[in-house]
Amino acid sequence: MRQYVAFKHAVVPRCTSRVLDDAHDVMGPTTKAVSGVSDHTRNFEDALTMSATAHLTSVISTLFRIASYVFLRVIPLRSAKIILPTLYLAYLTSLQLEPVEKSTECDAKRKDLPTKISQSSLGNPITVCVFSLPTRSSRLRRISFLVNTLLLAFAVDLVVHPLLNPAHDVIFTRVGAVDQNSAKVVVRYPSYHTHQWSVRIIYRRKSTIDGVAWQDGPVMNLTVSNDWVDTARIAKLWPKTSYEYRLAHHNSSLDLLPYPSSPIPFRTFPDSRLNTGSHFRFIVTSCAMPNFPYLPGNNLRIKGFDLLAEYLWPSQGKPQEGDLSLNGNNTPHGWTVKGATRSLANNAANVSSAFSIYSAESTSNSTEHHNITHPISPPVTHVPGGPSIPAEFMLFLGDFIYADVPFYFGDDKETYRRLYRRNYASSSFRKVYEQLPIYHIYDDHEIINNFGGHSNDSTPPFPSASSAYSIYQASANYDSHISGHHFYNFRYGDIAFFVMDTRRYRSNITDSSAESHTMLGEMQITAFHTWLSEVNQTATFKFIITSVPFTSLWGYDAATDSWSAFPAEKASILNAIQSVPNVIILSGDRHEFAAIEYSGTQPAHPVLEFSTSPLSMFYVPFIRTLRMQSEINTERLLVSEEQVIKYIATGNYKWSSFEIDTRNPEQPIAQVEVMIDGLPAYQLHIAGTPVKLKTSTALGTFIPNSFKDMLDKIGFKPTKWF
Repeated sequence: MRQYVAFKHAVVPRCTSRVLDDAHDVMGPTTKAVSGVSDHTRNFEDALTMSATAHLTSVISTLFRIASYVFLRVIPLRSAKIILPTLYLAYLTSLQLEPVEKSTECDAKRKDLPTKISQSSLGNPITVCVFSLPTRSSRLRRISFLVNTLLLAFAVDLVVHPLLNPAHDVIFTRVGAVDQNSAKVVVRYPSYHTHQWSVRIIYRRKSTIDGVAWQDGPVMNLTVSNDWVDTARIAKLWPKTSYEYRLAHHNSSLDLLPYPSSPIPFRTFPDSRLNTGSHFRFIVTSCAMPNFPYLPGNNLRIKGFDLLAEYLWPSQGKPQEGDLSLNGNNTPHGWTVKGATRSLANNAANVSSAFSIYSAESTSNSTEHHNITHPISPPVTHVPGGPSIPAEFMLFLGDFIYADVPFYFGDDKETYRRLYRRNYASSSFRKVYEQLPIYHIYDDHEIINNFGGHSNDSTPPFPSASSAYSIYQASANYDSHISGHHFYNFRYGDIAFFVMDTRRYRSNITDSSAESHTMLGEMQITAFHTWLSEVNQTATFKFIITSVPFTSLWGYDAATDSWSAFPAEKASILNAIQSVPNVIILSGDRHEFAAIEYSGTQPAHPVLEFSTSPLSMFYVPFIRTLRMQSEINTERLLVSEEQVIKYIATGNYKWSSFEIDTRNPEQPIAQVEVMIDGLPAYQLHIAGTPVKLKTSTALGTFIPNSFKDMLDKIGFKPTKWF
């Protein structure tokens, strides 16, 4: 009978302390056992209930944290605007489903065993908080909730910061297009007391002689309708000469404005009519977004520009003008550094062309072609003294803003202007644009992802996007030979550049056959071929700039967004440039680095392409979309064979530096250095084909500085005959 009663009591789900105590008085120790069994049963049932809901909460929390990390640190996917709020709401809901533990008199009298169970279920606090593991500790659950809430707040901050900080008050000035006798200057200087006002540029030649007077430059008209931005040209300058400028009130050049607090420097280009050769450096990159990968409190930082500034002007001092000659062994300084290349991970073998290509990993002076596929030691952590010569300008090949990443706020002028102001307000970018001329061309994210204009300027959102781009970027570029268009060309001495517009004129690739697809449009392709014929024998190296890769080796969306989708036009261009010596293509967009050779069937002059990005944005880990070599399909259009020389996918911060030296016309060379995450990752020596250039009688470059000082003091201005 007693055993039956004990069993009966053992299966009672919720015994009370009073019932058990009364039973204990009647039946003695047997009921004590009943109490213990009941406690075990209750704990087991509670554990089952807690286990199911707690594990559900843990799974949802973990998914939310993974998605948050990907969004904040890996790639700011637009789909996160749905994924993150959904997971966070699911996490909150799962918290409400967890059972609330109730204390009873039974627990109070027999607290020893429950206490042991609770302690054993707590787990390591750090592990529980980091991995969202189930726990009975209310404190750890609160910490986990706080972590998830902070992650959501960080994601919201990344998205809405441009709205919360529109940078209406940003003031800046920079140098744009520079040639042998002029320089463009951009100024943004808002006024809060009027809708329009004017400032004057004053400038002078930098000189070691005291007393070089400031000269009055152009007056800039700043209006609220143009977002307080204007561009002017300082004309009648000496070739290859260093100048500096400041801003003053328009009616008095002596009444200086507080910004800039010190003069902004710039240097005119050498006279392109002279055949004395060139020796200079320029930077190429694309794709930048503030504060990505995300860090709290760094909303305006663009780390890629910080690293670039340190590379160009190391902390120990900026490069000085002077004798910038090559080393005695005719190998440019810094290009035989052992270990200055990351471990190779591709198969670029037997590169044979009219270009002589040497990998930086070799320290010999052999003129034979090098196989650059063998592994190299880890990268050096510092390049002594930085670049061997100062950079003259930077080419930014698109995606300077991300209008639609991580969120598209709409098609209006202010939305686009706000993003440009945000970048110019960045102290990271200011370090560079106040010291170095920058030339831009847009890509899709200045407009919207994978945009194609179809030669229709009214296609949304092109009007608003183009308006903002024109104010902040295009106005500072070189003028197009066709008014109102954004493609342009320029020269630095005997080096020629053509910058393509690959968005405005591209046709709809779904409406017609591949043979009729055009990326450049009739007007631009005509301008390009005219330029190519002009520079064929008047420039040593010719650089073609396209915001999207020219190669067809990239897959995924590049198959429809890059030149791969325009095979007929690409083949036509490639056929033309392979008849011209020393053509190099520069591109961006893919958030990776690749060096490509176009060899084909014995072309007269092979072509190289260098695609570099991002300057400061995401890269995609683990997934690789670049094929190492093209596969020619005879059933389609015949294209020249393409093969990869070098491929580096990793790295959030990338740029390429090109050092050009044509002072010896028989041995023109180009040195390529790729920097990734602030470290040298790849270097290449390119020996070009000699080009016999036409001579000129221009005199300006041969005038000594002392004579220029005297002419400046008497008010003499250089003219075209110099």
